[in-house]
Amino acid sequence: MQLFIGFFTAVLIAYVAFRLRSLTGSGAIAAIAIGTIIFGIGGWQWAILLLTFFISSSALTRIYKNRNSGSEDFYAKGGQRDAGQVLGNGLVAAFFVLSQGTLFDGDLAWVCFATALAAVNADTWATELGGLSSSRPRLITNLAVSVEKGTSGGVSSVGTSAAFFGSALIGLEGALLSPSGLDWNLFLPITLAGFAASMFDSILGASVQAMFYCPVDKKQTEKHPKHSCGTTTKHIRGLKWLNNDWVNLLASASGLIIILPWLSFTNGF
Repeated sequence: MQLFIGFFTAVLIAYVAFRLRSLTGSGAIAAIAIGTIIFGIGGWQWAILLLTFFISSSALTRIYKNRNSGSEDFYAKGGQRDAGQVLGNGLVAAFFVLSQGTLFDGDLAWVCFATALAAVNADTWATELGGLSSSRPRLITNLAVSVEKGTSGGVSSVGTSAAFFGSALIGLEGALLSPSGLDWNLFLPITLAGFAASMFDSILGASVQAMFYCPVDKKQTEKHPKHSCGTTTKHIRGLKWLNNDWVNLLASASGLIIILPWLSFTNGF
């Protein structure tokens, strides 16, 4: 019955998001799959964390769409999230829901799940709110270099602060809604691991993520094979297959490298 309710809830939310143009058709299908796993197998606590990420990220995208419109030529995809974006942000979290009671005990799976969502929430908040900065962002691998807003690997004080608070929101819920009961000891580790993972996302974006160039607009871009103007873009750096969806997936998993050593020194894990 819980799985059926989870599926029905996932379908309803995906349909509303599709109608609001927050998801594409493929994104809605992927969201139903991820949502069914998290709502139907995890339960209401797990669902709340996923909904916090999805609702807050979608709301920020809509609210600041006009303010961040100058970055649309750079990003490979628009505000409507497709299957690649949904899976890149939610696949790691869904894995830990499936693994509870088998590969991992429930408490460990919960912390890893929350950390994965803290990472993607931090990254999304940084991307959407970072565009509000009055100053140009700096490349995270070389802070002496300023880059255009929207450039992968670019960081600013506004975006970095947003990343921290985005991670902290999930960290707070992770502590409040822990299946074992309220546990404030989870707040700081989840928050810091999620925040650090979002910084790792920026490092990947500045170093190995695929980047292309439009010879007509004379701009670097994530778009490939065509830029917004219709011109074929040329690969200039990074791994050609490593797009932003893969970067998000790797970043959501990277928080575990930080939090698992902490968990190894915590009783019960």
